[in-house]
Amino acid sequence: MLALPASAHAEGGLFDWVHGDWKLIVGATGMVAPDFEGAKDLMFSVSPVISLGKAGPEARFTSRNDGISFSLYDNGRLRAGATGKIIFERDSDGDLKGLDPVRFGGEAGGFAEIYPTDWLRVRGEVRQGIRSHSGVVADIRVDAFKDITPSVRVSGGPRISFASEDYFDSYYGVNAKESARSGLSQYDPDGGGIKSIGFGGAYDWKTTDRLTTSVFSEYSRLMGEAADSSLVKERGSPNQFTIGVSAAYRFDFTM
Repeated sequence: MLALPASAHAEGGLFDWVHGDWKLIVGATGMVAPDFEGAKDLMFSVSPVISLGKAGPEARFTSRNDGISFSLYDNGRLRAGATGKIIFERDSDGDLKGLDPVRFGGEAGGFAEIYPTDWLRVRGEVRQGIRSHSGVVADIRVDAFKDITPSVRVSGGPRISFASEDYFDSYYGVNAKESARSGLSQYDPDGGGIKSIGFGGAYDWKTTDRLTTSVFSEYSRLMGEAADSSLVKERGSPNQFTIGVSAAYRFDFTM
């Protein structure tokens, strides 16, 4: 998380803001997850964890599902700002053979989160696709969290995702040419709506002052235009499971 303090806008501007204490978090996540969104087959993958931000008060709760976020407002109960997500390329092989690939790109938008109680966070994100797709995606997640010990935290709660017609067309649509190449039935999404509902949980252990390890799991059920896709009905599954572990180490430095 990277919060932009008022000093960044004061005399001296960006250069004054750069000076100070910073933290760099690096690590890795290994997980077993669907081969692609809507797939029935699971695959193991490893991805890096990289976060750079100024040292300071941390958010009371963060989740691996949170997009890359820049907090612009924080009064302790309510946080809001900009958020983004990297979208990796979806190749046209295996069960996707014959379908147009989804290009590498991203999503950018805004987020807001509120703490109704000291142990509950509600967060919403709305993001516009960039290059990978031209649709809009919205996520709402509710997480209850509890510190079992000063170094161990458990959390979990429901999730719901929405998407626009353009998003469904990019990931679940099958036009006439794709149908002929792939053997899948032609499918044209008819509008936007709920993409999935589900539940997720995590067990976080602050192993040392600088090292944090986690075990997490997620389940989501594809809905609406996603579940109705011929890709899901003929070669995939509406049930999406993910389980994984991660470890991240924090480096402190001064600019």
